[in-house]
Amino acid sequence: MESEKKSFKPSLGLLDATMIVAGSMIGSGIFIVASDMTRDIGSAGWLILVWVITGFMTIAAAVSYGELSAMFPKAGGQYVYLKEAYNPLVGFLYGWSFFAVIQTGTIAAVGVAFSKFAAYLFPQVSEDIVLLSIGSLHISPAQVLSIVIIILLTFLNTKGIKNGKLVQTFFTTIKLLSLFGLIIFGLLAIKENVWHANWQNAWNIGHFNADGTVTHYVGLAVLGAVAAAMVGSVFSSVAWENVTFIAGEIKNPKRNVGLSLFLGTLIVTLIYLAVNYVYLAVLPLHDIAYAAKDRVAVAASQQAFGRVGTIIIALMIMISTFGCNNGLILSGARVYHTMAKDRLFFKRAGTLNKYSVPEYGLWIQCIFASLLCLSGKYGDLLDMVSFVVVLFYMLTIIGIFILRKKRPDAERPYKAPLFPILPGIYVLLAAAFCLLLIFYKQNYVIGGLVIVALGFPLYYIALKNRKNSNHLEDE
Repeated sequence: MESEKKSFKPSLGLLDATMIVAGSMIGSGIFIVASDMTRDIGSAGWLILVWVITGFMTIAAAVSYGELSAMFPKAGGQYVYLKEAYNPLVGFLYGWSFFAVIQTGTIAAVGVAFSKFAAYLFPQVSEDIVLLSIGSLHISPAQVLSIVIIILLTFLNTKGIKNGKLVQTFFTTIKLLSLFGLIIFGLLAIKENVWHANWQNAWNIGHFNADGTVTHYVGLAVLGAVAAAMVGSVFSSVAWENVTFIAGEIKNPKRNVGLSLFLGTLIVTLIYLAVNYVYLAVLPLHDIAYAAKDRVAVAASQQAFGRVGTIIIALMIMISTFGCNNGLILSGARVYHTMAKDRLFFKRAGTLNKYSVPEYGLWIQCIFASLLCLSGKYGDLLDMVSFVVVLFYMLTIIGIFILRKKRPDAERPYKAPLFPILPGIYVLLAAAFCLLLIFYKQNYVIGGLVIVALGFPLYYIALKNRKNSNHLEDE
């Protein structure tokens, strides 16, 4: 009973919230995905344009979410917004998808990426080494290391929000300073012949082949290629909404949540564009597209600084992914806590421990993310997460339109800027992205849709259990 009386303590300021936004976004993607993106679209101009489109969508969505965060400044964030705009079923479908793939899948993918770069410095933890084989499942040291990191960060976060805040602020500050260093020194090390060669056919779009040739796209295939490339940039730009999940622990949430969303997404978008310019300044397109194990940041650093630079960049990426996963782990359990309070998740996830954090929810998340790590497939997780997360972003933005009509007199301390134009443009772009993925990346889209669909029977099972529980309590 004592744990039930506990409540979240507002202890995070604007800087802390902004660090959670930026730190949750900057993980492994920016250091890896440029390879796959370049293979998909085959030119410098299109690579930058895809990042610009993604950056615009990210900032547009984030500043629009500010209206919802000001209306509902409490733990649960996006789950609460969808429940209020639509109904409890839609909220549950998001919460279930969040647990099954969005948050846990992202935690696993970032954990796998941590191991990928650790293996560059310590070959003993390579994903190519097999420790144990069980049928078709092969477990590598990289997977074990990913799981150990997730367990460690989960444990730290069970000891209170202050621990999570300190880890987040420290590691995010280091990664931001490191990225600024990479950008500055990378641009100083620009190779003019490489830069000019990369921009010679900047707007020819096609699949970049291993032999250096480009298979050009025509018609709708161009849009399909752009959508496929955006899977990487979108994955690198998600998780900014994590700050909304911990609104109950932020001081003056009606102001600071929306402001942190804008500041964090703007900073990260500008950094991402600058880093891609560095890649194009020091690496030929072929070397970007076919960097060893997609470690394009390591390849760029080697060209700019030599062997010492590659060690520094690998360490920097390990710091980045460590801090990113801390932000994801810290905020994710708050959604399960809110769902449990609605009696739509495991009951114990709705309790807080003596440090006022949802310890049970943290450990459930840890177990499921660790199981996903055993897949070892960074790209597979990335594809599935990108589709599902943008689908729910779109539904949430549409929710702003619904709430404007449904609750016209509700208090709105902050309103989505340029409404309805900016949110409307986001919805159109997000819908186009999802539809194109359905046509051109069906394998993982279908997997994502199946996960969402599983939420329907689970919701009605949860309702039935809640009803039975009410009867028992009445008796």
